[in-house]
Amino acid sequence: MKSKNRIGTLGCVIALVGIILVSGKLHAQKVNTDSLLVSAYQSLKDGQYIQAIAKARMGKKEAPEYLDFYVVLGRANQLTKQKDSARYYYSHVLERNEKYEEAYTYWIGMELEDKNYDQAEILLAKARKSHPENSVFPMQQWRLYQDMGDFEKERTYLRELSSVFPSNSEITQRIFWLDSRYNSDRFGLQHTYTNFERDGIGPWHLSSVQYIRERKWGSIIGRVNYANRMANKETIAEGIQVEAETYFFTGKKSYAHLFGAYSGEIVFPEWRVGANYFQTLTKGWELDFGVRYTRVDSMDLPALTLGVGTYFGSYWVHVRSFFQEQESKWYPAFTLTTRYYLDSRFDYLNFVAGYGTSADESYIQSQLQNRISLNSYRVGLGYFRQLGGKFLVGAQGGYNRQEYLDSKWQNEWEAYLMFQYRL
Repeated sequence: MKSKNRIGTLGCVIALVGIILVSGKLHAQKVNTDSLLVSAYQSLKDGQYIQAIAKARMGKKEAPEYLDFYVVLGRANQLTKQKDSARYYYSHVLERNEKYEEAYTYWIGMELEDKNYDQAEILLAKARKSHPENSVFPMQQWRLYQDMGDFEKERTYLRELSSVFPSNSEITQRIFWLDSRYNSDRFGLQHTYTNFERDGIGPWHLSSVQYIRERKWGSIIGRVNYANRMANKETIAEGIQVEAETYFFTGKKSYAHLFGAYSGEIVFPEWRVGANYFQTLTKGWELDFGVRYTRVDSMDLPALTLGVGTYFGSYWVHVRSFFQEQESKWYPAFTLTTRYYLDSRFDYLNFVAGYGTSADESYIQSQLQNRISLNSYRVGLGYFRQLGGKFLVGAQGGYNRQEYLDSKWQNEWEAYLMFQYRL
């Protein structure tokens, strides 16, 4: 009886040892499989795609249920341009796990790259349904509309997306870009009143009538300006200037600006022309550069411009520098513009600060040749608003501390009013 008990006990011990050994072997195999997966991903990261494929094939042979190896195979084949094979592996993964995020991300990116927009849209719908909290898929949806060139869909979608990512500067920047491609016709009036804190000078009046036509290709603006210069309560000079300008898109992330103006009156330059090129950069940044030419009082005044701007949250900040030549000498001027947007590109608070006199300051164009070499410090604050979808109104006040002769200064106060009607 005791012998039977001993045999039974011995059997249990042997069985227990066997279980421990088998478990240890299985655990070692799992660790090796995990290590193999890590190594395969590292080869993928290092650009060693052949090694990554070999390791992933070995891994799926040892553990066919391990879907990560199929993802590595899909990504490696995608990067080596074996895209049908990549689609096979991504499909295999999603058939077995329809919530596998990485497979969706890679596959959608590949279809967007190949311009297979229908397939990308199908995958995006599934991915966003499975992972509504994922932040990558909404951005891929944005890229889909952008690559398709469907501005209306992209514009509508980004307005929804901006409420989810309110601090994303690239979304804000793109919305303004798309809004400017929306068909719009506007008629406008504007008036600038400038007073001088110096006996016998001013006030000056500058009024404009303009027509603005915006289309998907860009915009064109026609303008007629009237200036009236007063001194000692009498008009000493007045006249009319005709002006035209256009903005047109040159690519998905670039546009250009051309303008020209002519007048035969002393209160305006004879000629004023210029051009700018704008390039959208990443993370809400934009770079611009251009040229100016002003013909005033029988003098030729060329200038170069360089600017940089950025969007962050509801703010847009832009700095532009001017380098202006007069009698073989170069004079700088700088303008800082900051806007805080409220609802749309037409609704904002505007702040301006600057040093020096530039060719872009409309109310002193006829005095540009006298002011370029003199010091000037200015600030301005304005408010612009869209009312009822049809009316655009704005007002801005400004102050300029101007050197009018060497070491002699005057104070200039400016009031600007704007009204536009959307046709």
